[in-house]
Amino acid sequence: MDEQPTIFVGIDVSKDRLDVHLRPSDEAFHVPRNTKELDALARRLSGLPVALIVLEATGGFEASVAAALAAVGLPLCIVNPRQIRDFARAMGRLAKTDTLDAEVIALFAERIRPPARPLPEPERRHFAEFVSRRRQIIGMICMETNRRDQAVDKQLTRRLDRHIGFLEKELAELDSDIGQAIKASPVWCETEALLKSVPGIGDVTARTLLAQLPELGTIGRHQIAALVGIAPINRDSGLMRGRRSIAGGRTSVRGVLYMAALTAIRRGSPFRSFYEQLTQRGRPKKVALVAVMRKLLVTLNAIVRDRTPWRSITA
Repeated sequence: MDEQPTIFVGIDVSKDRLDVHLRPSDEAFHVPRNTKELDALARRLSGLPVALIVLEATGGFEASVAAALAAVGLPLCIVNPRQIRDFARAMGRLAKTDTLDAEVIALFAERIRPPARPLPEPERRHFAEFVSRRRQIIGMICMETNRRDQAVDKQLTRRLDRHIGFLEKELAELDSDIGQAIKASPVWCETEALLKSVPGIGDVTARTLLAQLPELGTIGRHQIAALVGIAPINRDSGLMRGRRSIAGGRTSVRGVLYMAALTAIRRGSPFRSFYEQLTQRGRPKKVALVAVMRKLLVTLNAIVRDRTPWRSITA
């Protein structure tokens, strides 16, 4: 009996519908994005020899789709839209429609085959929403503060001050909610304590890592650095050796690691010694700081994996 071919699925998610493309059969169809149709799609795909389903991260619309597919045990990966765009450009696919996007995503699944990753549990997804909202509020406070500093009209200044005060109150309430969410989970509480035992890691960094880097402690140091986007990328051609640089990854995690690395090198910690060794050997300060970020992340990864706090390691 002939063996049934393995199927790769690409799904383009929009607000109202899903465009689905199957490879290698090139079967394509679309369904409304509602609970009834999502369940029907999950049942339909679960009856096929699906090797991988790939969706783009579309700002939240993909969450319900991913949950419905993961609930029936289908292998799933949510990828950064930039990866799909780069893949499409490399193939010369410049036209863009929902149907064409689904085909490109299916081709990406078939040819690149990114590893399937389990979805974060519902509690972590809710926690990640809190952390993302906190980042948005801080951004709004910064923008409104800049507008107030540039305002000339006194009435407008007072209005901006009121809005800033409102946002600061929202930020305080959100911080309290985040703290309560961590206290309600013994595992998160323990992991937060482990993370904060490392020099330079405070509440914001620890909570961002908890919410947006669930892989911490479960994969190797090279994989975690690449996932965050602080692994140096080679740019060589022939005899030319280009400068290594970092790109991609999870920008929110990389942002808090940058601030944590700055804090760590200002203290009398091994990270400061590591930074000074690099700069003394002629490394630019920015390059040395990125190296500290990577060393910090690798250290955190090992600490969470081994469930051993920093002080125990350095004692």
